Amino acid sequence: MNYKTFSKFHTWVYRASGGLIMGSVGAGRRVLLLNARGRKSGALRTTPLVYMADGERFVVYGSNSGSETPPAWLLNLQANPHAEVEGGKKHIPVKMHIARGEEEARLMPLAHAYNAHWAGYHATAKRHIPLVVLTPEQSDAAAMS
Repeated sequence: MNYKTFSKFHTWVYRASGGLIMGSVGAGRRVLLLNARGRKSGALRTTPLVYMADGERFVVYGSNSGSETPPAWLLNLQANPHAEVEGGKKHIPVKMHIARGEEEARLMPLAHAYNAHWAGYHATAKRHIPLVVLTPEQSDAAAMS
């Protein structure tokens, strides 16, 4: 099964179960669905992503499974930083930014400890893999628990 097919299957199961099935990938690592507009098509694209919570914010890794090219979802967010996160049955509008400087220095060790795959991608990639921070746009939005 290729990645696109698996992603569609994952999304369908996640939504059908309210995130109870395929809402985590083991070792406490949680999954969200990122809904972002395609930078060229404008079509809504949904991507399941492992995330790390940082307060009410969601931190995802722009690794593309360690590939030398960034993932399409990241390119889409760079073109339009406003998106939506689905967690279980919650839909939370978010705005994206790339962690830099002190924020990146604080989050990167936490991210690598949280997900060993992210640390492995960081160690082998020939490009800088960004930490992508998704901040809820509504002050009353609560992080998914």
